[in-house]
Amino acid sequence: MQKNEKFSELVTYFENIARKHVGILHTAEKKHFYRFELDEVLGGLRNIQYPALIMEGYKFDFSDSKSDNIQKKRQGAFILLDYVSDHGNYTRIHECWDKLEEIGDDILAKIKADKRVTDNPIVNFDLTEVSANLIANDIEGHYGIRYLFTIDSKFDAVVNWEKWT
Repeated sequence: MQKNEKFSELVTYFENIARKHVGILHTAEKKHFYRFELDEVLGGLRNIQYPALIMEGYKFDFSDSKSDNIQKKRQGAFILLDYVSDHGNYTRIHECWDKLEEIGDDILAKIKADKRVTDNPIVNFDLTEVSANLIANDIEGHYGIRYLFTIDSKFDAVVNWEKWT
């Protein structure tokens, strides 16, 4: 992401992925894309459509090697989530995770393809910086995969004096 791009643009990018993937098919009428934090997901969700693509917020920090090459590093996550009514049916749970992993692979392949065909810095993250964990909330019947990613961008440390009195 460039310095002028916002979190909302990342959310819009992932919402468009949810619209276009045939395994999710998010629409205004049948929502499958959501903006939640991990504690909300694990704490129990009501009235969502499955499978769901959930975008989390991100945190960021800076790396400065005492040079002009300062990097802003945004760490974010998205979750693919589905529902299994019988939390003792491990075959169904494993099938659910397999399906979500396939969708996750598709999403990462799409991001990589978008990175090659556009200068859109929103998708400018290195796949070696992506990791994923299986998640489960047996009480609610939610099973999913949480993908963590990092987006690095150049940080322009030039002061805009028009913004200062």
